[in-house]
Amino acid sequence: MTANIVFSFVEIYLHCQFFVFKAYSRGLSQIMLFLYSLLKMRGMPKEIQIEKVKKSRVDEVLAGPLAFGKHFSDHMFVADFSNGEWSSGKIVPYGHLPMSPGISAIHYGQAIFEGLKAYKNEDGEVMVFRPIDNLNRMNESAKRMLMPTIPVDFFMDALKKLIHLDRDWVPKKQGCSLYIRPVMFATDEAIGVRPSDTYKLVIFTSPSGMYFSDRVKLLVETQYTRASEGGVGFVKAAGNYGVSMFPTKLAQELGYHQIIWTDSATHEYIEEAGTMNIVLVLGNTLITPPKGGTILAGVTRDSVLSIAKHWGMGVEERPVRISEMIESIKNNTLSEAFGTGTAAVIASVGVIGYDGVDYILPDSSSTSFSVRLSAYLSDIRMGKEEDIFGWMFKI
Repeated sequence: MTANIVFSFVEIYLHCQFFVFKAYSRGLSQIMLFLYSLLKMRGMPKEIQIEKVKKSRVDEVLAGPLAFGKHFSDHMFVADFSNGEWSSGKIVPYGHLPMSPGISAIHYGQAIFEGLKAYKNEDGEVMVFRPIDNLNRMNESAKRMLMPTIPVDFFMDALKKLIHLDRDWVPKKQGCSLYIRPVMFATDEAIGVRPSDTYKLVIFTSPSGMYFSDRVKLLVETQYTRASEGGVGFVKAAGNYGVSMFPTKLAQELGYHQIIWTDSATHEYIEEAGTMNIVLVLGNTLITPPKGGTILAGVTRDSVLSIAKHWGMGVEERPVRISEMIESIKNNTLSEAFGTGTAAVIASVGVIGYDGVDYILPDSSSTSFSVRLSAYLSDIRMGKEEDIFGWMFKI
């Protein structure tokens, strides 16, 4: 840290001297400029080192069924944060990370992650869906969890090199994609509740199929809570998912896939559907709970709302009571409900359970909004539809 401060002062001094002496001596100014350039180069990240696997498993893995999150590609990107800056990082064969049982992430929960996807379009080009939006959300998570943010250029350079290296892992099968998982966690080897000084960023990928193969059956949860105001429900912190597992398991034992989470204060308003944002369709209007302290700002959610507005549909981001949702099912004004998320993309809801009653939603058809939406998003990813929103990033 002291060395960095000294270098900064020297850098400023040389920068000033360059302009002071420029008028007096062309030769001296050139020397100063050279020295200044050397100091500037000191702060530039070095080239990412790449160590390739000796033998790829890609043909073997892609030839079989692709369950979500069960297979991992050949390589991963790894970088460390210390002394206030990120290392240049390296791409290495996917594998285990050596670490101490004393690292603070295990004990005190400083761990965040993201999820995004790469697709192979009809021309064979590898395209990533909204990577910078996912990075922006990861940096919001980092700020809330008192962790370092990740520079855009640094992240995108790592992402491009990693995906390009493992481009053969992007599946061509219908409904499949290369799921990309950036994760950051605290690595200080110390016991004591305080923010870590060191962190590790890892980006790895997984060729995956669909998250849900059938319409989703949801149970409205009115006892347990996923998040509360003032907490971390709006970020992708690891602990958010840990607290959800027990009540979700109880719902699954009753035959449901996931839970509709409700507000912690009254349990009267719906918030999220499992790990997804939830959207209701009433007539020509989409209704979804507003972003806030307890609801994740979903990238897919934002995409859905943008498309709906582009198609001339009404969009309402507002609190939704359980009673309003159930009543709209009873009087047949709720035409459909679906979850949105990177993993699931669009997951149609078939059943909503509440207070001991299962409410059956209408079957989806080719004219259903969620069906048309899913096809439109797929066509954008495959290059069949013009990307008017600028969402696709070419590797």
